[in-house]
Amino acid sequence: MRYRPLGRTGVQVSPLCLGTMMFGPWGNNDKADAIRIIHTALDAGINFVDTADVYSGGASEEIVGEALRGRREDVFLATKFFMPMDDDPNHRGGSRRWIVQEVENSLRRLGTDHIDLYQVHRPTPDTDITETLGALSDLVHQGKVRYVGSSSFSGSQIVEAQWISRERNLERFVTEQPPYSILVRGIEEDVLPTVQRYGMGTLTYSPLDGGWLSGRWRKNAASTPTSAARPGARFDMSTAANQRKLDLVEELATVAEQAGIPLLQMAIAFVINHPGVTAAIVGPRTMQHLESYLPAADITLPADVLDRIDAIVAPGVTVNPDDNSYGAHELLPEARRR
Repeated sequence: MRYRPLGRTGVQVSPLCLGTMMFGPWGNNDKADAIRIIHTALDAGINFVDTADVYSGGASEEIVGEALRGRREDVFLATKFFMPMDDDPNHRGGSRRWIVQEVENSLRRLGTDHIDLYQVHRPTPDTDITETLGALSDLVHQGKVRYVGSSSFSGSQIVEAQWISRERNLERFVTEQPPYSILVRGIEEDVLPTVQRYGMGTLTYSPLDGGWLSGRWRKNAASTPTSAARPGARFDMSTAANQRKLDLVEELATVAEQAGIPLLQMAIAFVINHPGVTAAIVGPRTMQHLESYLPAADITLPADVLDRIDAIVAPGVTVNPDDNSYGAHELLPEARRR
């Protein structure tokens, strides 16, 4: 495993980051199996683990904490806050009140005295970013958090946060966690150039676009999910955008086959081959999933393969806008002129 610098932090991390959203009731509820998967990832050289308080209502953090006993110092551990944890309107968001309360819950669940990277899971338009950065800065000064990062921020939100950090002498976000895959390339237009300009690390999620690039779902295949099986616009196969995605997956599968690479591994390699990406978050539910992801860390896609991918999905293009999950509030009716 070849390690990479995480922005300008001086920390070296693996190009694959182990995402743990699928550990717990949301995915694999066999704790012993989930722990085996984590240990296998660490043994393979992955030293970067990402979780969140909301994953399986905290169960994911507990599983990660148990798996890292005796190995904690070998791992760069990241978690996130922001999403609702229950019905209490104050048990969510980016307020100081919630951050100082929830960090203690995450530390307890993870069984550690510090979090390497504490990330705000989503932008908080109704909360002053100074409030969030101020609370996070205090956690860094207290030694409970080493670095702070953002997730799903738009380019303008990243710039605002960096400016506030400089003006108010607060800790700055050293990483951004956006969605990125061959089918979801919107961040190439603005977010990736922005994080590169500020020397931030980038850990991208959904390199397989929620399973679209796994090779399991193909046009006219019986295994391809229906909107009833996977509710939501992202999996409504009656839409023109998703029909277009199925067509593009067929073209991409041909490119992968001719290159002698499984489509899944080509998709992950595409993400980590971008110079602005530090690591791709891969979220296995089973050992088989993890084993299929690992070889991608050593694949360098040749220029002709990248050119063919660009000809199928142009740089900066997100094929289905429903796949975007950053800056979305900026396009809501109340935020638009019309």
